[in-house]
Amino acid sequence: MIRAIVRKWEGYFYLFPAVLFMLALIGYPLIYNMILSFQNVSLANIASHDISFIGIENYQRLAQDKVFWASLKNTLLYTAGSVVFQFAIGFLLALFFSMKFRLAPFLRGLMMVSWLIPLTVTALLFKFMMASNEGVFNQLLLSWGMIDTPIPWLSDPNMAIWSVIIANIWVGIPFNMLLISAGLSSLPEDVYESASLDGANAFQKFIHLTLPLLRPVITVVMMLGFIYTFKVFDLVFVMTGGGPVDATEVLSTVSYRYSFDEFQFSMGAASANVLFLILLLVSLVYLRLIKKDEVMS
Repeated sequence: MIRAIVRKWEGYFYLFPAVLFMLALIGYPLIYNMILSFQNVSLANIASHDISFIGIENYQRLAQDKVFWASLKNTLLYTAGSVVFQFAIGFLLALFFSMKFRLAPFLRGLMMVSWLIPLTVTALLFKFMMASNEGVFNQLLLSWGMIDTPIPWLSDPNMAIWSVIIANIWVGIPFNMLLISAGLSSLPEDVYESASLDGANAFQKFIHLTLPLLRPVITVVMMLGFIYTFKVFDLVFVMTGGGPVDATEVLSTVSYRYSFDEFQFSMGAASANVLFLILLLVSLVYLRLIKKDEVMS
């Protein structure tokens, strides 16, 4: 009897430390941050404990803040630009390496370097390479005669957002390539052989076989790319600090600025919650799409 009870609850016993860990390091901060967003906590009153609930006032202030709306627009632009080009280039590289030539494994491994380098290091490298005067990018373009004057990659408000997008595209290409390569390697060969016997050319097989069969993988890659990119902080913060003139301010840097530059901790919590809720909705859509693909398969 006792042995049966122990066997029944044994799995839960092993799960308990992990659940406790998640509650302590994920659940508690989320709940505390949610409560904080409905209070008026700032540097002026945090020590005196003169804290009161103010309802949705912080969210109303966010709705009236032009910098917040600019950061939301920048976050969407940054995410869309990064995800689209990361996926397109990663897909082309995955198709290229699927041809199985002699140097394919070596070159594929070399491509992974940009993904393995810490993001802060990548941000510093691109910051130096995009320097207006001595940066590698401008020096190469000048030496090739493609430009007459150096491009202000990070100091021009119109160029800065595209500069950080370029850096993030470079970071995310290997991730897309790796997942799509795994999807391509799992496609059944007999389907392509049958299509060849029916007279289908390479383009027809790509449109009518490869893309439909890869749809679950494409869904995963695009949704994960959105989630990973939308919450960006370190790349933007190191390269531009949100500038110039808030041109690269994103939701995560706005939350940081509220909390640790202006010491309006409740406003920082409110903006962080907006970021969290958007990602939560996208994650729910992602899980629904995955479940739908599983049912169809």
